[in-house]
Amino acid sequence: MKIYISADIEGITGVTHWDETDKEKADYANFREQMTSEVSAACNAAFEAGAKEVWVRDAHDSARNLIGARLPKAAFLVRGWGSNPLMMMENINDSFDAVMFIGYHSRAGANTNPLSHTMSGAYTRIIINGIYASEFLINTYTASMFKVPVIFVSGDKGLCTEVAEVNSNIGTVAVKQGIGNSTINMHPDLALDFIRDGVIKALKSDISRCRVALPEHFSVDVTFKDHTKAQGCSFFPGAVLKEPTTVHFEHKDYFEVLRFLFFIL
Repeated sequence: MKIYISADIEGITGVTHWDETDKEKADYANFREQMTSEVSAACNAAFEAGAKEVWVRDAHDSARNLIGARLPKAAFLVRGWGSNPLMMMENINDSFDAVMFIGYHSRAGANTNPLSHTMSGAYTRIIINGIYASEFLINTYTASMFKVPVIFVSGDKGLCTEVAEVNSNIGTVAVKQGIGNSTINMHPDLALDFIRDGVIKALKSDISRCRVALPEHFSVDVTFKDHTKAQGCSFFPGAVLKEPTTVHFEHKDYFEVLRFLFFIL
């Protein structure tokens, strides 16, 4: 098996404040370590379950968070941004057998993580075909574009609830729960144990049951905090300014949706 892992930090156990996600802040170092540990646990579990190749996409902020020396020697680490519409899923293709998301978080507007957002803090919401979109949903559709199932997700409880609504066969581990501006967190070492067990269980299950069908048509509404940003982004080909802060875009090709989202970042 060839496995693709996309990793973020806002769904890592303990992470509660934006300072803990920012490499320029003193609080960041400890949570970078935990992010690396949770990703490493997923990698090791994948190899233990029979994977022959694991690719890890560092997908938070600068994309220079994970400590490469702490990952298994056989894992490939993708760092930095390649200016590609696949964004958090850069280098995904149909050669992979399964996708996993580690450290993922609740969507913009959700009250289940103090750091809830989707793609950028500039948006108050992204809606795709009437569904409030999280990075999980956006990137799951990207995996589906290449016919690769997402089989496991770790992150906050709110996100895990969303995952179950999309496809209850996808394995989840909730390492934290957000309440207002606070979090209730699993012990860092226990999170590693649960992620390891969850990944092994997912890979030994029928992964074909985790497939998420790609819609035939996409209607996308992106609402910005700043109306001037919305005005500028409405000039993307095919996009229209639906409301002063909302840009609307429609297409039948999901890659064109990704191209639109990439343009307005």
